[in-house]
Amino acid sequence: MKKAALFDMDGTLVDNTAAHIRAFEIFCDRYGVTDWKERLSRGYGMGNDDIMRLIMPEAIIRVKGTAALAEEKEAIYRELYAPEIRPVEGLRELLAALHDRGVRCAVGSSGCRKNVDFVLEKCDIGAWFEARISGDAVTRCKPDPEIYLKAAAAAGTDPADCVVFEDAKAGIESARRAGVGRIVALATTLPREVLERETDADRVIDTFADLLTDLDALLA
Repeated sequence: MKKAALFDMDGTLVDNTAAHIRAFEIFCDRYGVTDWKERLSRGYGMGNDDIMRLIMPEAIIRVKGTAALAEEKEAIYRELYAPEIRPVEGLRELLAALHDRGVRCAVGSSGCRKNVDFVLEKCDIGAWFEARISGDAVTRCKPDPEIYLKAAAAAGTDPADCVVFEDAKAGIESARRAGVGRIVALATTLPREVLERETDADRVIDTFADLLTDLDALLA
């Protein structure tokens, strides 16, 4: 049986892509950046530094720096999303079922630690997670495997004994490169057909409720 479950955050613990896009719209408008949407779509699952380099002009980055720009945008996101945040359907039930089976849980997110803490605390699910690996705790974000290698180590197990829950191509690639035993993709940020056609996820689901009737088979 799998010993640990590693969860991405954005689009996985919470279906928050729309909130991030609204935050980017406000943020980019402040700097007069109008051509950001298509470039942002290529950055799903990546770390903030990489995303800022994708969407912001080099002249602005030279003046402000990627870290300050990212924090400004994430502060907008947290303020916008706080009143409406909720976990993906079935998540709490899945976490309880994993706990009952002795499966350790950890977060492996390219998001910053403030956002990870924000999501876990606002959704009241922090107690289920033994470790929180965020983008500012690694030197290379997804699709590099570092986040999931560290998350597996923090959960006290080998990556091959882990199941990863993801929603983005970069995250699925990261998990596969880390050598995890099984990858489940959520059709939140991307359509089911895209995940099935363009990734090598072992299973695609709409919500965590899809797993509750055959969880033992997934963990085998």
